Amino acid sequence: MARVLGVDLPREKKVEIGLTYVFGVGRSRAKKILEVARINPDTRVRDLTEQEVSALSSAIQQHDYKVEGELRRELSSNVKRLVDIGTYRGLRHRRGLPVRGQRTRTNARTRKGPAKSVRGSRKKTPVKK
Repeated sequence: MARVLGVDLPREKKVEIGLTYVFGVGRSRAKKILEVARINPDTRVRDLTEQEVSALSSAIQQHDYKVEGELRRELSSNVKRLVDIGTYRGLRHRRGLPVRGQRTRTNARTRKGPAKSVRGSRKKTPVKK
């Protein structure tokens, strides 16, 4: 199994797709990395040699791409900064609501979590004598 920057790449996939399992690497960046490392994008991860795996790692580090832990830390610090300075976006993050202007009356279940049912108060039935 090929291990690049602490991430196990899926063995059966092509290298171009397998690289996207690294946080911060998408399809276009994977293509650029493979060009620099001079690896055919159609080869399967299981067919990579040790030299090719090390070439992938060095190609990512050579271009100073922020990936995995470093990128996650930067994103969380950006969100923390917004929350600390009290911006509108920061408040939305703090309350767990959609940040980018989506409606919340319906369809915000991913951010808000499962629906909490709201039951109306019951009318007391009059007692017959």
